[in-house]
This record gives sequence, C-alpha cells and structure tokens, in this order.
Amino acid sequence: MNRISDIEKKYVMEVLENEFETSKNSIFNNRLESSFSEKFKSKYSIGHCNGTATLHVALMACGIGQGDEVIVPALTMSSTSIPVVLCGAIPVFADSDIDTFEISAESIEKCITDKTKAIITVSLYGLAPDYDRILDLCKKHNLYLIEDNAECFLGEYKGKLVGEFGDFASFSFQASKHLTSGEGGMLTTNNEELANKARRLNCLGYAGVNAKQGKITRNDIQDPNYSRHISFGYNYRMSELQAACALGQLERVEELVQRRTEVAAIFEDAVKNQNVVKPQYTPKDYKNSYWTYCLVLNTDNPEKDWYRFRNLFQKNGGDGYYAAWKLSYNEPAYQNVLQPMDEVWQTYDENCCPNAEYLQKRMIQLKTNYWNIEDAKKQAEILRKTIQEF
Repeated sequence: MNRISDIEKKYVMEVLENEFETSKNSIFNNRLESSFSEKFKSKYSIGHCNGTATLHVALMACGIGQGDEVIVPALTMSSTSIPVVLCGAIPVFADSDIDTFEISAESIEKCITDKTKAIITVSLYGLAPDYDRILDLCKKHNLYLIEDNAECFLGEYKGKLVGEFGDFASFSFQASKHLTSGEGGMLTTNNEELANKARRLNCLGYAGVNAKQGKITRNDIQDPNYSRHISFGYNYRMSELQAACALGQLERVEELVQRRTEVAAIFEDAVKNQNVVKPQYTPKDYKNSYWTYCLVLNTDNPEKDWYRFRNLFQKNGGDGYYAAWKLSYNEPAYQNVLQPMDEVWQTYDENCCPNAEYLQKRMIQLKTNYWNIEDAKKQAEILRKTIQEF
C-alpha cells in the first residue's frame, strides 16, 4: 500500500496541465469541498491553506475577539490555542481525562466564566471527547463549539461521525495526518450564516463569495466599478494543487484510516498482560481512528524512565517514538507573554491541569502510518520485547 497513489498523481498532473489558468483554477477545490461535505455529513465545507487557519477563521466567524475567553485543552499542539490569541481573546486551559486523554467535561465546567464564548475540543490521537456532556455545557451557557479534528478522520462517537457535533469542525491535511496534501485544511459547518462569514474571512472579504462559492467570476473582476471587498479577511484559501492531492486522498479515506487501525490493533496485542505501559482507553461506543497509538509509561520517575524506555526500544531495533507536545501553557510564549496579562486568571504551573501534567511527561506516541504491514508487526514485537526487558 502506498501513501500517495496514482489517483493523487493523476489529479495533480491535471492541475499542472491546466497551467493554473484562471477559469480552471478552482475545479478541484469545488470537487473537494463537495465530496468532503458528502463524506462528513456537513452542508458546507471550505478549503483552507492549513488546519490552523481553519480554527482562526472559525473563531472570527463566531465573533470571538478582545476580552473573550475560549476554553481549550492543555494537552495538545499549541496551534489549537494560538488562533485564540490571534483573535485577541484569552485561551483558558482545561484538564484531560486521565484514561482517554481527551479534554475533560468536568474541567471545562470549572473553567467557564461570564467571559467564556466558545469551547474548542480536540479529538486527540483519533479519539472523540465526551460530546454529550460538552454539548450540554454549550447549551446551558450559550457557547459555540468548535471541533479540532486534525487527528481524527472517520472517528465516531455513539454512532455519529466526529465532525457532526460542533458549530464548526476543523480538519487538517498536514503531512502526518490521515489524509494529506502536504499542508491544507477543511472547515465544515451546517450553519449557512457562519459559512458565509467563514468564506469571506477565508477570501479577503470578497463580496462575490459565499458558503458554496469560493471564487469571484471573471466578469466581476473585469468591471472597473466592481467593489470587491465588503469586509476584511485573510488570504487563507487552499491552492488547487493541495485540493487535487487532498481529493485523491479523500477518495481513499477508508483504506488510509483502516491501515492505521490495523496497525493500532497490532500494537494493542503487544501490550496485553503487562503493567509497564497503559494504552489510551477507547470507550465501547467510540471509534478511534488512531492517528497515533498512544501509551503512558507507568513510572514515578518519568524524567529518567521515559528516555530509558526509548533508548531500550531503539537499541532493540525500534523506530523510536514521539513524546507529547509540551502543554501549551508551558511553552515560553505563553509563560512570557500571556501569563503576565491582566486578563489571564489561571496560574500556569503544575496545579493548572494536573492530569495533563502527569500524562504529558509519560506519553509514548507510536506512529501508525506503516504502509507495509510487516514493518508494523516487527515494531510491535520490538515493543513487546522492550516491555519485558524494562
């Protein structure tokens, strides 16, 4: 199985053969957006240059601005909370569930203030958060829900696809994700008003774009009296090359996700009947799409044992593994720039999100994108051996 197939190559070559002619420079964007909406059960899909731009646009479309607060998980890549800062709002960090590693609804509730305007959830490592409890909080406090699903394609929560729950859902096509075009992102919504706002924010505030249309016509731009910009916006549009590659990947989404779940099952078997590592818990009515296979090392001394386990794994022939990102609020920019701000009421220390602090130091993220399944089986045996020796 190949990461990139002849389908993606064919579509990309069609774009190049069109030589970026203006009249043909949105064919694949239109096809991708339409197909994505059909696959992920959304009325509107809007392509973006990356999955951070999608979150920025979603927040702006929801009217998030100066003085507002947005609740985000502490345990995730900081690109989830950076768009909050770019809007002039304050990210408020919620703790993780100790077993699923997802943002905790209980912690979210404790973070809500009269300034809270939205919640951004992350389907971390391919697993959904507890949407029922989170949606109850959104309804009770009149909050927007934005799903950051960069790591989750075809994951499910109680029979529904991840992406069907929020006012917006954001997906990423960055190189390591289930579907990739090198970079790129998709923003989905069922709300036409929000979709119209998002499209204009994505397209420089152009008057001629809307929820379904991402390109102004040639007749419009050739008119000397045409007023292009009815609002201000960003140039966050997806390129035609990205769209062509992403469309090919979308047409293969089932096999690409299935491979990752197969690899995860191989690793799952390797960690049975031991107490050295604890895998991410997937509740019975959830479907995990396994962007990575994530473990937590059971140790009271993670500062030494995390490295000791990795070194042993690599010595045995393992590919190595990834750590969790630093908790966002522990990054220097947050400590040095955000923490001193008067509006920030959290203290960025180990008591801010204790579960996330515990997990982050001990996390082992094994990649699931082994396109040769025999390579995955070898890595699983090395993992089993490493656990026994450790």
